[in-house]
Amino acid sequence: MIGGWTLESRLRCGWANSGVLCAHYHDTEWGVPTREPKALFERLTLESMQAGLSWLTVLNKRETMRHAFFDFDPKSLAEVVDVEGSGWLEDRGLIRHRGKLNAMVINARLFNEIMEPAQFLWSFVEHTSIQNNWRKGPEVPVTTEHSIEMAKALKKIGFKFLGPTTCYAFMQSAGMVNDHLVSCFRHAEVNFASNPGSVGREG
Repeated sequence: MIGGWTLESRLRCGWANSGVLCAHYHDTEWGVPTREPKALFERLTLESMQAGLSWLTVLNKRETMRHAFFDFDPKSLAEVVDVEGSGWLEDRGLIRHRGKLNAMVINARLFNEIMEPAQFLWSFVEHTSIQNNWRKGPEVPVTTEHSIEMAKALKKIGFKFLGPTTCYAFMQSAGMVNDHLVSCFRHAEVNFASNPGSVGREG
């Protein structure tokens, strides 16, 4: 049991069957529209940390990262002067990738400079969740025109480790798109939780 959540035998998206942590994340967070700035920054950071690794690895280290990274508070992270002296590179509970850690600090500073970060990030889907109706895992894209535009905009500002594929994973996580398969029990629930004006697309 995780925070009152119990693993049940239900039909989920295939990737969620990699263990209890993946199932819990899938059932409670993935695809749910998120507009709180700190939560969005956490999602951005987790997705950038995931590059080249399994998502289960990221989830296994998430709580340690929360503790070490000031609960992913961008204002606190922006004050980190030296990644080398932070102790992060010696902490086996973290993803000890110098480039990713430096990128997180840089991204935190830039995130703080955006006047309305949630409005900015959600603008790439016109502030409305896109409701997809994919039937098979291979149908789900890894990039879209929306994620390409987001990646271009973030790169122009100076953000690091956030290419089109990572941006699309972030959009899926933050509920900017509902990519739960139609056979997944969460598809309808996330659809209901999304904006009333959501648009749909057949897969």
